[in-house]
Amino acid sequence: MGRPVIGIIGNSYLLNDSYPVHAGGTMNSHAIADVAGAMPLLVPSDPALVSVPELIACCDGFLLTGGRPNVHPEEYGEEATAAHGEFDRARDALALELTRACVASGQPILGICRGFQEVNVAMGGTLYPEIRDLPGRMNHRMPPDGTIEEKFELRHDVTFTPGGVFHSVMGAQVVRTNTLHGQGIKAPGPRVVIDGTAEDGTPEAIYIDGAPGFTLAVQWHPEYEAAKDPVSRPLFEAFGEAARKWAAGERQVPLVRAV
Repeated sequence: MGRPVIGIIGNSYLLNDSYPVHAGGTMNSHAIADVAGAMPLLVPSDPALVSVPELIACCDGFLLTGGRPNVHPEEYGEEATAAHGEFDRARDALALELTRACVASGQPILGICRGFQEVNVAMGGTLYPEIRDLPGRMNHRMPPDGTIEEKFELRHDVTFTPGGVFHSVMGAQVVRTNTLHGQGIKAPGPRVVIDGTAEDGTPEAIYIDGAPGFTLAVQWHPEYEAAKDPVSRPLFEAFGEAARKWAAGERQVPLVRAV
């Protein structure tokens, strides 16, 4: 059997400020190919081009990537403000429906940054438009200037629930991560389990209670140097293993809250 296929949800951009493209970061593809051991397949994030049933039929799992546009607050019952930034309604429409379908079926998904926020919104949660404006919170945004290495520098710890899902995957209860986001979870959806938090209490790792498959999501960017990073590597390896089991027709035991 060949490698499982992971659909990488792309983002819409203007190339050279004029030519519309769907694109995905190469580090996402390398993380999937080199660490998860799967075949990366870039998915145009527009339901006018692809449907959720078609995607589910041709992929064994999905990577919900980060991206500059934010989930539109109408998706969680709030009005848009300047603080909410840019939007991509086509990606909202595709990714939220896809997330709910995968949670229901057990098809593996891994959410990163915006993808982390999509998982929460898809499952009935809400978001803060700007974490750094909240009392007691640190600035989780990346430095506006500097090299790629400086932007993706490890900047804070994440502490996982003892004996929880992420503690098991990582083999450690406290890990060091990068941080490149403005928004964050305000209220988790009814089944969204916050399994890891930053030092300031910001949710950083979640999964879906009772989901019959791999439904992990993180607020940081594990795709950066995923093959070398001791936090990123086990996360993508676990995702790849879940996709291989799905492709082979094996189904996992539902994820449940640690007690």
